Amino acid sequence: MEENLQNRHIVFFDGDCGVCNFWVQWILERDKNDQFMFASLQSEFGQKFLSERGLNTKIFNTMYLWKPGHYYLEKSKAVLKIANILGGIYKLSVLGKIIPSFLSDKMYDLVSKNRMKLANQKCYLPTPHQRAKFIQV
Repeated sequence: MEENLQNRHIVFFDGDCGVCNFWVQWILERDKNDQFMFASLQSEFGQKFLSERGLNTKIFNTMYLWKPGHYYLEKSKAVLKIANILGGIYKLSVLGKIIPSFLSDKMYDLVSKNRMKLANQKCYLPTPHQRAKFIQV
């Protein structure tokens, strides 16, 4: 499967989190060039990704962005890269790089810690085109 993903960016997210699902929906609506695919961290694909990198396979409080064969990013670095890839006005996210990673990751961790309180799980029904962007969900 990885050979089919070489030119895509895969967003790994907590499939049980309303905030995470909100952001997946936000990306889906803005991904006009079909650059992203999505997989929950709880899925077999997500668990394989985590275990191959020695990452925690039981706690799902981090978003990852993976470009197979190139890199993977986590937390605030992943968020900024996603915005940059989306382009347009979101390219201004490059200004977020002026904040040191340890500070932006602290902000990310604060939101992550409180994410279950911030948003209720909502049932989002993607379109058939959007559904095709999900890996083993």
